[in-house]
Amino acid sequence: MRLWHKVAIGSAAGILLAGAAIFALDAADKAFPPPLEKADVVSAEVLDADGQLLRAFATSEGRWRLKTTVADVDPQFLRMLIAYEDQRFYDHDGVDAWALGRAATQFIRNGRIVSGASTLSMQVARLIEPRAGRSLSAKLLQLVRAVQIERRLSKEQILDLYLTHAPYGGNLEGVRAASLAYFGKEPRRLTVAEAALLVALPQLPERRRPDRNLKAAQEARKRVLERVAVAEAVGDGEAERAEAVAIPPRRLQLPALAAHVAEAALRKEPDVLKHQTTLKKQVQQGLESVARAAAMKLGPKLSLAMVMADAQTGAIVGEVGSADYFDASRSGWIDMTRVNRSPGSTLKPFIYGLAFEQGLVSQETIIEDRPADFFGYRPRNFDMSYQGDVTVREALQLSLNVPAVKLLDAVGPSRLLVRFRRAEVRPVLPPNETPGLAIGLGGIGITLKDLVQLYTALANRGQPARLGDGITGQPAELDGEALLEPVAVWNVADILSGVIPPAGAPQRGIAYKTGTSYGYRDAWSVGYDGRYVLGVWVGRPDNSAVPGLTGYGTAAPILFEAFAKSGISTTPLPRPPAGAVRIAQSELPISQRRFALNASGLLVASGREPAPQIVYPPEGAHIDLGAGAGDLSPLMLKLQGGRAPFRWLANGKPLPDLSRRRTQQWLPDGGGYSKLTVIDSAGRAASVGVFID
Repeated sequence: MRLWHKVAIGSAAGILLAGAAIFALDAADKAFPPPLEKADVVSAEVLDADGQLLRAFATSEGRWRLKTTVADVDPQFLRMLIAYEDQRFYDHDGVDAWALGRAATQFIRNGRIVSGASTLSMQVARLIEPRAGRSLSAKLLQLVRAVQIERRLSKEQILDLYLTHAPYGGNLEGVRAASLAYFGKEPRRLTVAEAALLVALPQLPERRRPDRNLKAAQEARKRVLERVAVAEAVGDGEAERAEAVAIPPRRLQLPALAAHVAEAALRKEPDVLKHQTTLKKQVQQGLESVARAAAMKLGPKLSLAMVMADAQTGAIVGEVGSADYFDASRSGWIDMTRVNRSPGSTLKPFIYGLAFEQGLVSQETIIEDRPADFFGYRPRNFDMSYQGDVTVREALQLSLNVPAVKLLDAVGPSRLLVRFRRAEVRPVLPPNETPGLAIGLGGIGITLKDLVQLYTALANRGQPARLGDGITGQPAELDGEALLEPVAVWNVADILSGVIPPAGAPQRGIAYKTGTSYGYRDAWSVGYDGRYVLGVWVGRPDNSAVPGLTGYGTAAPILFEAFAKSGISTTPLPRPPAGAVRIAQSELPISQRRFALNASGLLVASGREPAPQIVYPPEGAHIDLGAGAGDLSPLMLKLQGGRAPFRWLANGKPLPDLSRRRTQQWLPDGGGYSKLTVIDSAGRAASVGVFID
């Protein structure tokens, strides 16, 4: 047989054998694929609005394994890792034949292992499919798995798996978990010394743990820095300088912020691994540090809660549900931002706002602070004393109870609750009770979150914002009209911004109000600037009395400290709107110089006629005038009090004629919300809002 023929036959046989081998390998590869699905088991993470880690949860096996990608780590660390562990990582297909040969030769010459030959791909294979022993069969399986992994994943994806699963001692896995535990930071920016330690630890993670064996960790880092390839990767002289840097001797706790929000996020979407929130990490850290310090001073069994929200968007940027989530003595697991409690005097600004809006008073109007009887209800001031004649401004700043109840009696408790519904806030009344005057002093239940939602209207020119849950994105806007008119809101803010800060607190340019519930059970303080609202509650979760607990003495100092520690710069309060001005008492119209009620409950100004009051239609009424059929009927308007003649306005537009009668007819232009106002000859006004159906 000719030579060329033998060569042809041999070549054909070789090709057939190679093809058969490849076919066999492909069949085996498909039949026994690498268990890459195990690599997907990582810790759930809760992130702030900017993607920063707030809290991580251990895996079901108790491992801190944070998903990490190449983009998450310092590029210099990657260069050092490849230079030390696998210099030909980008050139081989899972197995480095040159390194295998070198390792085998060294073993034969020295009778022991001098250097390893594991590639990063082989290490990934071992990490996702660990073996108890270090037998030859286990090593061969690693080789095969490394080739299989290389056939399925890109080099960057293989690095991602290593960065996520590399062991760092104890229950730490992955570069992010190790960097957070040993350096207290994400691995995006690492020093040479930090990167070298993170390269060194995975080879013998338990023996080299800095918190258990600092000397072994130092020696391991030194070996990394002395490797020629590593020294070349970090630059001239950097390795020598890094050797002199101290290694952290302690393991830090991984971020554990926003416990209640994080738990709620996991309950809401248990299968999601990354939960984005609206919180800001800097704000959350500041609020929680203040809460921890305050809890130490408050004493046992007391808890506190805080909510900080953007008044324009409604996004919650910081939330503390309790003084300490893990403190059973304080019932720390209860999220006190969502529990209905008595708000004390914190609703008074809205009573005054309604009074300003209806023209009943101005800031310098004189109002009496003396014992009063409202059909059997006898409110008393917190200190059991009375101030006599005071201005409305002083009455709100001093949080006097009798003037607030007098104004609430004039504007009507039901009207106040109707305004709250515009902000989608529905306080809880005592069982089987209708709205009464006691709601002005805390005789109602409301959550801290809802109270902050109400105050967003005061920080946002009267327009409330719907607060989110802290988990989902920006909440939808409220569809209703403003809670209060801008001029009334400005008057309230002008007064509250003049309240003296608690002792030792700096003047931050915020408006704030405090409140203490009956029996010293709840202490409140709510403050706002031109952008953010912060609410603070202090008390016992079991609703027990706490002697000496007050809004001004207990909650207000926490409010000011939390504003300072939040890291948010103060935004100036809104500028006065058109028509907003503080008028001296001597320049007020006669009708606003003194506020008083006669025996019939009607407003009397300076001993003259009662102020006008619209008795029909009532505030918030839905009236069927046939708007749906397109044939509207006129609406009868009725009032009492006031001095004729009267001018009626519908949605700001005056009706054609002045009237001396206390009844009037009005024909609406169409259906929907309308505001009706009547002004008497003394310039006193009353308004109601109705819905035409």
